[in-house]
Amino acid sequence: MAKEKKLREPVNWKKEFHLTPGYIVLALWVLFTFVLIGWVVAASFSTSKEIFSGEVFKFASGLHFENYAKAWNASNVSVFFTNSLVYASISCVLLILVCAPAAYVLSRFTFIGNKIIQSGFVASMGVPATMIVLPLFGLVAGWDVLNVSLANRAVLIFLYVGVNVPYTTIFLLTFFANLSRAYEEAAAIDGCPPMKTFWKIMLPMAQPGIITVTIFNFINVWNEYFMSLIFANSDKVKPVAIGLYGMINSMRYTGDYAGMFASVVIVFLPTFILYIFMSEKIIAGITGGGVKG
Repeated sequence: MAKEKKLREPVNWKKEFHLTPGYIVLALWVLFTFVLIGWVVAASFSTSKEIFSGEVFKFASGLHFENYAKAWNASNVSVFFTNSLVYASISCVLLILVCAPAAYVLSRFTFIGNKIIQSGFVASMGVPATMIVLPLFGLVAGWDVLNVSLANRAVLIFLYVGVNVPYTTIFLLTFFANLSRAYEEAAAIDGCPPMKTFWKIMLPMAQPGIITVTIFNFINVWNEYFMSLIFANSDKVKPVAIGLYGMINSMRYTGDYAGMFASVVIVFLPTFILYIFMSEKIIAGITGGGVKG
């Protein structure tokens, strides 16, 4: 059977001409970002002398891959990187386990307090972390757990999960609300209980939204700084944001700026890779939502 050829719509040059200023601004922004990131990457393969002399892109002395090995081992980037990876991964899993059932119930069932709970989640999204960090620190300090590495890690994960619960719940609530109820009705006719319907049918259908919100949560936890600064007491539990800040301060004494840029690239890679390979998933999760019933 011959495939039907899709007719391409003619280009509306008048409309494209009116959009030219926007294209120019976008192109300039992309060029600026590309040059900036390229300079940082080039600096990570250079020496401090080449960085200060403005010869970063010349690579006169060759590519210095040892900058990455030195940053990974001597500057404790491996410890900070591993800590953030553990915090972000565990937090994202716990957020889905907590928020997905909550969002499904709030979007599908009518009960007393439903709207109040939803309004509470929305209102809590506007509360800055600086307003709650001191009471939380006083509470956690009273438990005397900040001096124990394992307990300190658990506290950080608990805080990351708690801070991101409102946003994750509201995001998934909107996504579940757009899924057709026909799936649940068909499952009920087959004798499937509500909880099994959620885990076996509705949760897999919400995969685009779950992937999208997980990516956002991963990036938020990976880049989180303020709470880590308050609650991470030792280098053994510090994430990359705090560790990188400490390394930047130490550069004033060591002068190893090439190693600092290598550390920046290492820390930047996970989120960059997520954006590169998951961009379509992010768009599908934001714009998708199943069949609306």
